[in-house]
Parts: sequence; structure tokens; C-alpha cells
Amino acid sequence: MSEARPAGPHGYSADKQALMSRLKRVEGQIRGLQRMVDEDTYCIDILTQISAAKSALHAVAVGLLEDHLRHCVVHAATEGDVEPKIKEASAAVARLVKS
Repeated sequence: MSEARPAGPHGYSADKQALMSRLKRVEGQIRGLQRMVDEDTYCIDILTQISAAKSALHAVAVGLLEDHLRHCVVHAATEGDVEPKIKEASAAVARLVKS
């Protein structure tokens, strides 16, 4: 069972519109990939677009991680209980590196 997550505001709250905009662009890239497959586009061209979509999603993930460090980890440090947040951030980094 995972620990309870704070309801908010989260570190990304100030940039929520920009985050949503980036995710909508990634969503558009995925729809474009579906269209490419449907239209029998050359496989290397599809792979190139998959790489671009992965890079865009990775950039969103790195931005969220930076926000987490600046907001959640710093807040935990001021409260004197930073170790759980450091472990949480380290696990998130491990998942990003693995993917």
C-alpha cells in the first residue's frame, strides 16, 4: 500500500497550463502515429515519429521531476522529514532511466 499523497497544490500547479499544452501536443503526435499506421506509412518514418513522441514525453517527465524537487522535496526539508521524499524522487528517476 502506498502512502497518501498530498492533495495539492503540487509543484507543477503554477505551470499547469503549459504542462497541459505540452501533453496535448504529445497526444497529437500519438494520433499522428495512428494515422501513419492507418495510411501504411513507411516504417522508418513511423519509428522516427515514435522517437520524437518519446522525447517530448521525456521532457514533460523531467520538468515534473524538477518541479517535485523544487516544491515537494524542499517543503519536506523545511518540515524536517526529507528522507521519504528523496527516496520517492530517486525511485522516479530510476523509472525514467529504465524507460
